[in-house]
Amino acid sequence: MATDILAEITGMLVKIVGDEYLLAKEVTMKTTFNEDLALESIEFVALAELLHHRYGADVDLMGFLAEKDMDAILAMSVGELVTHIGRITHTSLARAAAGSSPASAG
Repeated sequence: MATDILAEITGMLVKIVGDEYLLAKEVTMKTTFNEDLALESIEFVALAELLHHRYGADVDLMGFLAEKDMDAILAMSVGELVTHIGRITHTSLARAAAGSSPASAG
């Protein structure tokens, strides 16, 4: 699952910063948004929008960032975002499965 999310985030980053930039660097779980990718705040906004369209409102990048201090935001890796998305989507799938199970007779 994490590799699928990593591939999707990499695709989103290609849309945002351009493939000619990312072709020079492999995006891994350890890749940092600030130091390695040099993402600007407007690019974070674009990423947040793409994540929202792909995963829904539960994956709130700006809310996720708001929980961090500035040093943590600057050091954040792609892997942290992948883990966050995996946790959110897993919880959403579990909720959906629980909601769709037949009601017990009783």
